Amino acid sequence: MKNLSKLFYIFLLTIGLGYSQTARLQVIHNAADPAAEKVDVYLNGSILLDDFAFRTATPYIDAPAGTTINIGIAPGTSTSVSDTLKNFPLVLAENETYVAMANGVLDPASFEANPDGRSTAFTLFIKAMAREAATSDKVDFFVVHGSSDAPTVDVIARDVATLVDNAAYGDITDYISVPAGSYILDVTPGEDNNTIVATFNADLSGLSGGAAAVFASGFLSPDNDQNGAGFGIFAALPTGDVVGFEALTTARLQVIHNAADPAAANVDVYLNGGILLDDFGFRTATPYIDAPANQVINIGVAGGTSTSAADTLKNFALNLKAGETYVAMANGVLDPASFEANPDGRSTAFTLFIKAMAREAATSDKVDFFVVHGSSDAPTVDVIARDVATLVDNAAYGDITDYISVPAGSYILDVTPGEDNNTIVATFNADLSGLSGGAAAVFASGFLSPDNDQNGAGFGIFAALPTGDVVEFGIITSIETIGEAIPSKFELKQNYPNPFNPSTTINFNLVSNQKTTLKVYDISGREVAELLSDNLSAGSYSINFDASNLSSGIYFYSLQTGNIVETRRMTLVK
Repeated sequence: MKNLSKLFYIFLLTIGLGYSQTARLQVIHNAADPAAEKVDVYLNGSILLDDFAFRTATPYIDAPAGTTINIGIAPGTSTSVSDTLKNFPLVLAENETYVAMANGVLDPASFEANPDGRSTAFTLFIKAMAREAATSDKVDFFVVHGSSDAPTVDVIARDVATLVDNAAYGDITDYISVPAGSYILDVTPGEDNNTIVATFNADLSGLSGGAAAVFASGFLSPDNDQNGAGFGIFAALPTGDVVGFEALTTARLQVIHNAADPAAANVDVYLNGGILLDDFGFRTATPYIDAPANQVINIGVAGGTSTSAADTLKNFALNLKAGETYVAMANGVLDPASFEANPDGRSTAFTLFIKAMAREAATSDKVDFFVVHGSSDAPTVDVIARDVATLVDNAAYGDITDYISVPAGSYILDVTPGEDNNTIVATFNADLSGLSGGAAAVFASGFLSPDNDQNGAGFGIFAALPTGDVVEFGIITSIETIGEAIPSKFELKQNYPNPFNPSTTINFNLVSNQKTTLKVYDISGREVAELLSDNLSAGSYSINFDASNLSSGIYFYSLQTGNIVETRRMTLVK
């Protein structure tokens, strides 16, 4: 039929002028039958809407009230009211506000039956007492279950509330009022909130004081329904604008390798049988990636020399929620009987520790991080930011804290037994000064007693950043001044004892006040410890280096002050 778009809005404004009584009416096309993709709508024999498309809506208009009116639906190619396929007589109440939603299919026998036995024949769903604006500064909306092949469902605003409870096809809720904002909506079977059918992002942040008609639309199984439009959730605004809620099908996931078993130093990780990470090294991490969600996925871990998923040693079934953010941390040992038992009786078997509601950035200009106790032979501990606060209280192996927010800066962290804060097991320098607005996963790693754990990596604290970078917190050791005389020359002395196990003493002389660093490197040149980074006065100094967290081997220690660098070699024998 000829497009009457220029006349349409004039007609909408004038249609009620010939009647002494009027009501307000919005019409929404939600009939997913492909044969009704576009329809012509007649009011009392005259064209009202020409080529009215699926998932579109009119604004609210004045319509005749107090008398029977006829709404006729015809194909989009109609030439007159005689072509109508369906006719609906309505009587609207004066001064009332309505939404009329076209729904269903023209020939139900040609489509999948509704699982609850509801009729799917083409019809109008009518919502009386509709609203063109909210009754407060919130957002007011009602919900229509308009997906003809979908069963009874719940709609849950994640971590907020159940918005729709046990709604079957054709059900219309009362108005729901929520603060303007962005919500993740999980659609689940009515009696099974653990199974998520679909997830959507409902951004209502710009609708404060507004109203909407929210409707489920399309087919859950288009292949069984003449390849009609797939399932979605939409909102019709009083202006006639229709907004689709974004379908979320993936989760965000970061994977961290923190299993200190030497046999798992490098692993291959498979996702649903396909290689995801090849030769994934201990104490490394991925950046956040998109992962399949709302379905069971299989994470398989194999040795670094694997050739296929058939070589996996451990498999983990996960069901990630769409739109959620996770950290999955590989931890533990492959054969617990071959390693020291956890002193708190926790299982040390190889597993995945999962942190949900993870963050890729801070919620403010501070630094947001959570902490994982990932050292399998370590007891319950506290972690205290010296002269600031206790950050971790009584954490046993496998425990994961909530997020902690601190101002960006450098902190001294004392690790103590959980019930004895007077005994410091280890001290670390956590330099967070460059992470304002950032987030991190902080984890205890390695063995307190490598000699009892197949000479695996020693204890340390690390931070995995959202980029996948892993930063080690430096171990702080004690430093003492030797004598009062000012030395005549810069000198780094040989450590003693040497060879050593597990600690040794390093002495050095400074002839002027300088920023001084003392670092330890392994034979490959990788920095393994920063013993000192401070402004020191001229004098003679002694520093104790505890290498409990390192494996046997040759190491180099390097002293730098100004432009002068001196390096010596030492040997750790365990």
